[in-house]
Amino acid sequence: MSERFKTGMRAALMAAMLAAMTGAGAQTYPSKPIRLIVGFAAGGGTDLVARAVGPKLADALGQTVIVENKPGASGMLSAGLVAKSPPDGYTLLVTAAGIMTIAPNFHANPPFDTFRDFESIALIVTSPFVVVTNPSLPVKTLADFNALAKSKPGSINFGSSGTGGAPHLSGELYKRMAGVDIVHVPYKGLAPALADLLGGQIQASFADVNLVLKHVEAGKLRALAVTGRRRFSVLPDVPTVSEAGVAGYRAETWYGLSAPAGTPAAIIARLYAEVRKAVDSPELQKQFVTQGLVPSTFTTAEYSALIREDYNKWSKLIKEANIRPN
Repeated sequence: MSERFKTGMRAALMAAMLAAMTGAGAQTYPSKPIRLIVGFAAGGGTDLVARAVGPKLADALGQTVIVENKPGASGMLSAGLVAKSPPDGYTLLVTAAGIMTIAPNFHANPPFDTFRDFESIALIVTSPFVVVTNPSLPVKTLADFNALAKSKPGSINFGSSGTGGAPHLSGELYKRMAGVDIVHVPYKGLAPALADLLGGQIQASFADVNLVLKHVEAGKLRALAVTGRRRFSVLPDVPTVSEAGVAGYRAETWYGLSAPAGTPAAIIARLYAEVRKAVDSPELQKQFVTQGLVPSTFTTAEYSALIREDYNKWSKLIKEANIRPN
């Protein structure tokens, strides 16, 4: 028996043993508590989604599910932690669009690779923005807004929570796709931007639904369009940006669940099934819509494709517009 043959046999045996061990681990999963790592402080969108889904997963899996907040570096510290964790299904990342598709573009050496270091599990919810204006601006539709912006380049401004954030990038993408010259005004947070929008100091914003809904309903702001794939249930008469004339436009944040690369497919499938059941429950459907979120029906493959699509879109925009964060 040649030495090459012996070496090949040993390699094949080791691979078979590893596969058997992995399969056995998947069959007994979960046998200890599961950690959901959140890259932001308690009370934010990522945290709210994690704490909504966590108890449902715990009930379904028969194990404790612990939400751990690990804020820092725009959520990237949490992603780096999970990327380096054992791929056994016990340390999972509650993903956000900003962590996976925006923040890495602003760092020369991010602590993880969005595509190489993770296995996608499930998209939980999306969070579209609403294009809103102060009623003093003489527009009632998105077509009116575009016509005014084109007739007076640089005269209309839009506020955001800060340079490089999703609301800002949504506006920059809109400028390019609609062919309008509107001026970005960055704020240090959503609250001051909203206050100035209501006060008329700025004229427009790409804002979270839950922040502006009551002001739209009260007539203090005018909703021109929503930025997601389809109309939002709490604003049924407001068209999408794409419907309103900027074909193909989509800009939204989202939250999902991912695992370290190499996590067994059986564990990914089990987690996906339980997340889907949780999101489909009447309780979470109602809770998410109330919070301005759209429950997802995406498959694991569709979630993976979304991450790549958004990463490429924002990366291209950030480079072309030479955007630098605050």
